[in-house]
Amino acid sequence: MDAFLEFLTGYGYWGMLLGAFLAGSVFPFSSETMMVALLGSGLDGWQLVIYGTIGNILGSIFNYFVGRMGKLEWIEKYLKIKKESMDKAERFMAGRGAWMGFFAFLPIIGSAITVTLGFMRANMLISFVSIAIGKFLRYWLLIYGVKWLFC
Repeated sequence: MDAFLEFLTGYGYWGMLLGAFLAGSVFPFSSETMMVALLGSGLDGWQLVIYGTIGNILGSIFNYFVGRMGKLEWIEKYLKIKKESMDKAERFMAGRGAWMGFFAFLPIIGSAITVTLGFMRANMLISFVSIAIGKFLRYWLLIYGVKWLFC
């Protein structure tokens, strides 16, 4: 994993976008670690937030559309998301619908939320907007929290 992280950080902002995409989909990858490493290497925090947010949103959109296909066996086989995780995400979102996409930034359950939103055919626009808000705020708080602590 360290070699992969080094590879992505070598590409700067584009590496951030790709790393965030992978983390936003179902790959076990920490875009936060990468973002802090890139910030420490001298890259601009605001641009890291933008590239990271875009990549992470795209990863979530990928999950949404896989869920929207409605093939549980594909979700379990290729995305490694168990039906129990989707059930847990569905209970978490019960009655709140597409706005629960805001919580897609949460570790472990975040991918299940985005896949479940697609599986439930939640409103696409509201889902994407709520996902975008949550992911942007998470990265913004990370970057400016790190800057506040260490500057």
